[in-house]
Amino acid sequence: QVQLVESGGGLVQPGGSLRLSCAASGNFFAIDAMAWYRQAPGKQRELVATITSGGKSNYADTMKGRFTISRDNAKNTVYLQMNSLKPEDTAVYYCNADIGNGYSRVNYWGQGTQVTVSS
Repeated sequence: QVQLVESGGGLVQPGGSLRLSCAASGNFFAIDAMAWYRQAPGKQRELVATITSGGKSNYADTMKGRFTISRDNAKNTVYLQMNSLKPEDTAVYYCNADIGNGYSRVNYWGQGTQVTVSS
């Protein structure tokens, strides 16, 4: 059973920073691409950033320069450093990963972690 568990969400003031973590656990062979998505109330889930197993990252235009995605392959963990947070960044943030079990690749989602940006 593979699980993705996010942590690090919370309440932060505008202009502040948060660092989200997502750790994969269970029985698997390798983790390929990992990503962060977010879903604000009343809106569709949107892509925040992706990172390959080799460390190449891509960002949604609205997050470029403020958010940084990184990963520690030894810890099976992906991070999202969020700086200069704005109220419009308020959302549930979800971790996503393509994980291989040696026979096939399966896409997994975490349960989400709430980020609230408010004064």
